[in-house]
Amino acid sequence: MVPGTALGVLVGDLAYTWLAVRLRQRTGRDDVTAMPFGIDTPTLFAMVFGVLGPAMAATGDPVLAWKVGMAATLAIGLAKVGLAFGGDWARRVVPRAALLGSIAGVAILLIAFLPTLKILRDPLVGLVALLVLLLGLFGRVRMPLGVPGAFAAVLAGTALFWLRAWLGRGGDAGPPVAVTLALAIPWPTLAWLDALEATLPYLSLALPFALVTIIGGIDNTESAAAAGDEYRTRDILLTEAGATVLAALCGGVVQNTPYIGHPAYKAMGARAGYTLATGLVIGLGAAVGVLSLLVAVLPEAAIAPILVFIGLEITAQGFLASPHRHGAAVALAFVPVAAAVVLIQTSALLSALGASPARLTGEAALTHQTLLVLGNGFILTAVVWGWALVTIIERRFAATGLVLAFASVATLFGVIHSPEPSGSLFWPWAPPSAVPARLAGAYGVLAAICWLAATRARGSADERISA
Repeated sequence: MVPGTALGVLVGDLAYTWLAVRLRQRTGRDDVTAMPFGIDTPTLFAMVFGVLGPAMAATGDPVLAWKVGMAATLAIGLAKVGLAFGGDWARRVVPRAALLGSIAGVAILLIAFLPTLKILRDPLVGLVALLVLLLGLFGRVRMPLGVPGAFAAVLAGTALFWLRAWLGRGGDAGPPVAVTLALAIPWPTLAWLDALEATLPYLSLALPFALVTIIGGIDNTESAAAAGDEYRTRDILLTEAGATVLAALCGGVVQNTPYIGHPAYKAMGARAGYTLATGLVIGLGAAVGVLSLLVAVLPEAAIAPILVFIGLEITAQGFLASPHRHGAAVALAFVPVAAAVVLIQTSALLSALGASPARLTGEAALTHQTLLVLGNGFILTAVVWGWALVTIIERRFAATGLVLAFASVATLFGVIHSPEPSGSLFWPWAPPSAVPARLAGAYGVLAAICWLAATRARGSADERISA
């Protein structure tokens, strides 16, 4: 599973390196930065807890569970191939504030906030590494021997971590785990064919993640364009789709996606070579077992500051690269992401207490259900809400009504606001609860109000012209 999944990362990073080199040759600029690429973390959790785990529990067959994971990942990849051809159209239609606002919310609330918790769990290592990084990248302080600021931060934090371990001063420091190197070359297989029937029940959970990463890819392409690197959206999306298909055919069980953070990598001085290095380290490292050594040697608190910096850069870009009057739309896009973050942390706390959301009652149960509905499909919800507010700001009320009507239809299928804990899709005539119908109806009423406002605004304009 690991080498197959990593092969997708290798191929995608190589493709993004080539796209960056081609863009540099076409524009004559030396500061072109490649798009970051890797495995999709939300899908990782969805596959582990929504597909692989349940398949293993239901069948007791680990090999069959692996085949189900392969088949589900392959279905995701094939769905993304079809969706990729609409990427350029989406970038033309959806306002920049909605695209950048959605990933800005992810950046500050998921990429920056959650790693900050890891920093504070080990403050000596984490805060020192964070300060070194901020001095180097925001304060432009030259590091000893000209070492890049991000690399200097990781070195400082890692050195403190292992010095403390050597001195026996406590903390989480300890000796590296035992690492066994072994060659495992990913190779295409048709083993997943045996699990097609067993995979069908899991597709309603897996396929929405294809849409989520396609939307994220569109957002990230717009983010790269705002930073000065104009890639064709279709090329970016087809690369992630092809890499996902290849990973699945070689035993992988997690899809690939372009990462949020292009402007941050650009600010750190990254160009086209870093994706080449990343692909080789991840792809070849997984095939020989080196990745477990890196995980053991590098402490989380020393790496987390890089994610904080990426979160800050992306969030700043969301406001600075959007029209000033659209700032409220960027901010509104944060709200669904905030619900997802609270839901993640709440679920972790309940799990640690040996409880489950099903045991909640009264106001607590209602609050959790509301967070679940708002958090499921949060990236698309953020885009839709930000888009709707932009059209209101621009007084294009008819367009607002169309966006809200789309939200109504999407809610009926669970594409957004799914009340299922897994976030899975469903048919409008067989909803899991009454929540989707109520929300879809509310969106429909909002759309009607906006169309009435558009009619009234058009009538007022006609009266002014006639006068």
